[in-house]
Amino acid sequence: MENIEFKHYTVMKKEVADSLNCYNSDKIYVDCTLGGGGHSEEILKRISKKGRLISFDVDDDAIKAASERLKGFDNLTIIKGSYKDIDKHLEKLGIKKITGGIIFDLGASYHQLTCQNRGFSFTKEAKLDMRFDQSQDFSAWDIVNKYKEQNLVEIFSKYGEERFSKRIASAIIKNRPINTTVELAELIKKSTPNVKSKIHPATRVFQALRIETNNELLNFENTLLKVINLCDVNAIISLLSFHSLEDRIAKQTLKKYCSCRCEKSAPKCTCEGKILELVNKKPITATAEELKENPPSRSAKLRTAIKIK
Repeated sequence: MENIEFKHYTVMKKEVADSLNCYNSDKIYVDCTLGGGGHSEEILKRISKKGRLISFDVDDDAIKAASERLKGFDNLTIIKGSYKDIDKHLEKLGIKKITGGIIFDLGASYHQLTCQNRGFSFTKEAKLDMRFDQSQDFSAWDIVNKYKEQNLVEIFSKYGEERFSKRIASAIIKNRPINTTVELAELIKKSTPNVKSKIHPATRVFQALRIETNNELLNFENTLLKVINLCDVNAIISLLSFHSLEDRIAKQTLKKYCSCRCEKSAPKCTCEGKILELVNKKPITATAEELKENPPSRSAKLRTAIKIK
């Protein structure tokens, strides 16, 4: 295993904590992605000692680094597990409702993307991996070497919005087995036209493989629906996304629950009606100062809603 320092830049740390409105609060908060512990630390600094934070992660590297960083806080519970099982984990802790608020920080961390042996980057030679949870058997290697051609086309198109999905999928089928990140990246480069672009030809495919490997979008969408029910009245839901696919789910789901969900032709409302209210109609984005310090934060969008019934 590569011995590498855990490095992670916490995007919009202050804005996320501000969105939860948690100063001196004694309520229960949840951080769905502990990561480097930046958001968790900022929340813990603000809530009272009677307040409580539950932080989730499946990545052992993140848990190890954040546990050390946050060891001074007694009102933190770190759970090694996926946020998709949030209802089961909270039940085990005897927590019936999220009374304060919850933050979803979506996507991969800087550490995951830059740590060579994790296999997320097409610029670093490594076995195709991309697992957030390294105890999981299924990896990007299985997708690249076992999926049917049409399935590859579908995920490259859907999750990577890759316009040359068919060419790339065909090249993969013809050149199996493909074992490393660089091997795959070179194959993608050779199988696509040489077009002028600021991004590497493999960028979209690697994004798609990461999303499929970790079932990211489905897990987020399903968990967000659970969370809406788990949140108590006046609890806050904050969603920090980094690409259009995540943000679309965030935007559409919040919008759906900010209005009646009955068919327009229904004679009367049979749903609960409006149960969320948007705190900001437009997403909050990183400041100019943060963009200068961490350019990748330019894609971040923070959407926040409050449970009103």
